[in-house]
Amino acid sequence: MAGGAVGNSTYTSTNAKQGSYLIPFILVTSLFFLWGLAYGLLDVLNKHFQEVLNITKMRSTLLQAAYFGAYFLMAFPAGLLMNKYGYKRGIILGLLLYAIGAFLFYPAAHFTSFDSFLLALFILASGLAFLETAANPYVTVLGPKETSEQRLNLSQCFNGLGSFLGPIIGGALFFGENTNDLSSVQLTYVIIGVIVLLIAGFFYRTPLPEIKEDKVEGPEVEADTRPLFAHKHFVWSIIAQFFYVAAQVGVGALFINYVTEYWAGTSSQEGSFLLSVGLGLFVGGRFVGTALMRTIAPNKLLTLYAVINIVLCAVVMTGNGAVASYALIGTFFFMSIMFPTIFALGIKGLGANTKKGASFQIMSIVGGALVPVVMGLIADKEGTAVSYVVPLICFVVVFFFGWRGYKRS
Repeated sequence: MAGGAVGNSTYTSTNAKQGSYLIPFILVTSLFFLWGLAYGLLDVLNKHFQEVLNITKMRSTLLQAAYFGAYFLMAFPAGLLMNKYGYKRGIILGLLLYAIGAFLFYPAAHFTSFDSFLLALFILASGLAFLETAANPYVTVLGPKETSEQRLNLSQCFNGLGSFLGPIIGGALFFGENTNDLSSVQLTYVIIGVIVLLIAGFFYRTPLPEIKEDKVEGPEVEADTRPLFAHKHFVWSIIAQFFYVAAQVGVGALFINYVTEYWAGTSSQEGSFLLSVGLGLFVGGRFVGTALMRTIAPNKLLTLYAVINIVLCAVVMTGNGAVASYALIGTFFFMSIMFPTIFALGIKGLGANTKKGASFQIMSIVGGALVPVVMGLIADKEGTAVSYVVPLICFVVVFFFGWRGYKRS
């Protein structure tokens, strides 16, 4: 998902020479783009299905429930499977699930069945869970250890590129000339499925180094024998992460609805392009935030950004045309650092429980599956602007974590 983080474990590779890393690195980096593209298209599908399938806003948010629910259910099994059978096989399985889910969009569109779309999206996202579980550690070993962070940042740029291009592609195709049918959805996902299968073929034919996890390193690792959930800062990080992901997904899920309803003259296609601008700010905000953390403590920057987003969401709730729409776009910039910052602060000082704690952090993204449905229900009954009280409340929780919840007992 957008804003992913990496734990502080280190990895080593086997059966690979330094000169053989370029092709594997390109292939693994393509995975970052693929799941970024899938996420970028997701929020555009919400509005398109509302128009073509005549479904409510609340029902359309079940797309987010299927997508992030798959992450919640499949991330842990994906890790177990890859530990047993290897990361290469896990990546290929993930790509096959991705392709199968994409191809299932074709019959779902043919029968205009929203439930079938949910199943297809769940299968597709199950594949993404495998890809995300494998990609971060793989990138860190495909070259010298000294430059692992640079490689990871480079790969994550392609994740941002995919997220940025998704709404542009979806807006151009889904809200083009044939806006009253699902043929453009069929074509888009069939093409994606074919591309994913081709990449799976490249992975199958390319020798890849196997990786193994080394012991956790760093000054924060200490001989702490307390149970994982005895660490209060960790418990608060799980709560904060749950609500942050809920806010991020909710902001995007009804974004196109909002700008088309409250910014006079804005079409669904233009709304998709504005969403792309927001996701571009999200990517840019990650780099700006990283630079700011050289002089501002991460918890303080997290607290500041949460306060700003609380104010922006309050402006969004006014429904005040262009001003409120600009405020909505601005929330993406200030969300950019939240996931990795909460992640890092939450697993700090867990010692032997670090890996287990990281797993719970990833599982907390289930907030993105559950809470946006509540937001959709409010939007149907009280209006889209009012529904943005949900992310506002979520950012209050993030504020508390950055203010006090992060402190280790």
